[in-house]
Amino acid sequence: MLVDDPDHPLLADFRALNEPAERRRVERAGGYFVVEGVVAIERLLDRPEWKVRGLALLPRVAERLAPLLDGRDLPVAVASEAVLRQVVGFDIHRGALASVDRRPPAVLGDLVRSGEPQLLVAAEGLNDHENLGALYRNAAGFGCAAVALDPTCADPFYRRSVRVSQGNVLAVPTVAVRTLHDLHQAGVTTIALSPSAATPLVDLDRRQLGPGPLAVVVGAEGPGLSDAALGAAAHRVSIPMAGGVDSLNVATAAAIALHHLQGGAGGRSGR
Repeated sequence: MLVDDPDHPLLADFRALNEPAERRRVERAGGYFVVEGVVAIERLLDRPEWKVRGLALLPRVAERLAPLLDGRDLPVAVASEAVLRQVVGFDIHRGALASVDRRPPAVLGDLVRSGEPQLLVAAEGLNDHENLGALYRNAAGFGCAAVALDPTCADPFYRRSVRVSQGNVLAVPTVAVRTLHDLHQAGVTTIALSPSAATPLVDLDRRQLGPGPLAVVVGAEGPGLSDAALGAAAHRVSIPMAGGVDSLNVATAAAIALHHLQGGAGGRSGR
């Protein structure tokens, strides 16, 4: 539907996207989140488990997405860049927005298969939305069964996280955990990444960890993992680096560890 009024009801979910505190309040109260960008929305439309509330598209984007939208009963507002700018409060360079109903977190026990070589990522206190989005993108790239987040992590469905993940927060299940004990109870072996760990990652042999699921555990940049998490992890490893550099970006570090461990989970050598 062609829309030229910024106050049109079809655009209500997308107002004031540049006001983070207000958006968090509105989205949480309404039980939805916003996806931005064509790639992310293409991934969204390919996953029927997510209920799309509505889309706001520039005409050129509506034309590109037409094959995916054909035959679907979805509210679509097609509007000019000027109209969308008035609605969201900034220039919509990507020209594509979708509002999506939230779903409850996945159940860890439904995803973990005891004795099978799965990979997971677990995060403690990861509150940077871009790092969180990059973590999901890497988790998808290495075929992870889930991303487990503790209560102190940021919302992975915040618009920036979804965008940076290229929509992969919609593809990789999210599970909520209180501590690493929840993972251990589900039969997952945990491997904490820490610059202070005495064992280098390259010395961790996937074949000696058993055939079951493994979770790479990461913390926020700066503080890293808490003493409690480090103490609870089944293994603690570090990634050796050149002198004068004490750590890597959290998503980069997780990707290196996932690649190393993928030999037992994905059929490729991890060494």
